[in-house]
Amino acid sequence: MLDNLINLVKEHAGEAIVRNPDVPNEKNEAVIEETGNSIMGSLQNMVSGGGMNDLLNTFRGSGSGSDDSFGAVSQNVSGDLISNLKNKFGLDQGAASGIAGGMIPNILKSLVNKTNDPNDKSFDLQSILSQLGGGNLQGMISKVTGGKLDKDGDGDVDLKDIKGMFGM
Repeated sequence: MLDNLINLVKEHAGEAIVRNPDVPNEKNEAVIEETGNSIMGSLQNMVSGGGMNDLLNTFRGSGSGSDDSFGAVSQNVSGDLISNLKNKFGLDQGAASGIAGGMIPNILKSLVNKTNDPNDKSFDLQSILSQLGGGNLQGMISKVTGGKLDKDGDGDVDLKDIKGMFGM
């Protein structure tokens, strides 16, 4: 997933990173990779820190960014990226904020749209959630459901159960 996420970052890196005078050309690739790593790390922190509902609500949407959970996820990821860009690359607050603000909402919208597009196999919700939860999808779902995992009553726990929890 990280490789696909970094490719998604590259698609959105034009103005925010590659043509940004605050980012030296020799650091473009490192800033792109850090952006992908920051997104992944932020989403993992949300899952482990109790933000699973916000994350699932974000993926339930169309990626329009109009719903509160999308804003919460975007702000969380942006804040982490700003901090990482400042600490690792010495960017000032304005430059780091410009990169995060110019990229994170669009990357998250693309991620949600690709995940919800049945014709796009680059991302799928079950794989994303499994990786964000360290491979323990059932344990993650259990935190949200209070241990009642089989929401659709079919005898197993899978993506359909997750979707059932959130009316997807």
